[in-house]
Amino acid sequence: MTPKRKAAKHLPGTKGNSARVSSDEQREHLMVQAAKLYHDLDRTQSEIAKELGLTRWQVGRLLGDAKAHGVVRVDIVPRSPRRPNLESDLQRRYRLRDAVVVPVTVENDGFILDSVALAGAQFIAALCPKPKMFGISRGRTMAAMVRWMPHRWNHGLHVVVLNGGTGRTSSPNQPVDVAVRLANSADGYATILPVPAILGLRSTKEALERDPVIAGVLALAEKTPIACFTLGALSEKSVHVESGHLTKREVALLRKKGAIGDILGRFINIDGEIADDAFNARTVGLEPSLLREKDFSICVAGGKSKHRVVRAGLRAGYFNVLITDEKTASYLLQNR
Repeated sequence: MTPKRKAAKHLPGTKGNSARVSSDEQREHLMVQAAKLYHDLDRTQSEIAKELGLTRWQVGRLLGDAKAHGVVRVDIVPRSPRRPNLESDLQRRYRLRDAVVVPVTVENDGFILDSVALAGAQFIAALCPKPKMFGISRGRTMAAMVRWMPHRWNHGLHVVVLNGGTGRTSSPNQPVDVAVRLANSADGYATILPVPAILGLRSTKEALERDPVIAGVLALAEKTPIACFTLGALSEKSVHVESGHLTKREVALLRKKGAIGDILGRFINIDGEIADDAFNARTVGLEPSLLREKDFSICVAGGKSKHRVVRAGLRAGYFNVLITDEKTASYLLQNR
């Protein structure tokens, strides 16, 4: 008599082969193993491959999938006050090389300016490799940023002024002063552009730009791989009015032409285009379009008054790095 076979035992709630571990479950198990070894136990990908019997390429693929499927989550928690989520959103939305967004803890223009200026100084001081040549513009934000620069952060740096700025009245925000102080912080030297930002006659500007000295400075401004600048809102309280380059009547005329602010002394409209060609023809300095060719074109600007002009600069693609405050960042993400 043939003995009776014992019935196969299955796990509760399962039938036959359905109790087997699926290939997806196997892969997820491997992902967890690889992730633990890599992130928690500091093993190299080669060591993990040997331990799990895989190739190094397969381990790399597992680690990538673990992150993509949420098995591994990375939280970026900077020690200095930052908003990494807004920074990433800005980079994606505007295709920026980098972004720094600082929180707003006090609704005060002076506080925001100083916070953004500090973030700008930290970003520049951390550039690697250290730049040999650095272009800088004028403005209150630039003046504040230079005050935060650490001493001897980049020995021998050559600082180049990007635009004219010698005014009829004295101001610590003039580019000559800003550039010299930046150069001093790095034990370097500055090449200045000793002419006004905006001249009274187009013919005077054209004559100055033919001068070998002025032409040489402008050529260096074009050559420098890094440009750092701020944007100015069109206002009767702007640096241009403060230094005597612009009258309140001219501010009103520019506003009628659609100007909302300036970049390197060039007044632009909401799309980042030159608002008044005749006025632009009297302005001395690097053309904004040349900023697009820089390795680092760094805009440091914050505060509600700058919202529209920062957006205009982004629309025109004048800069690939933005250092700003969280209110400005939110505005830019909601109003492209």
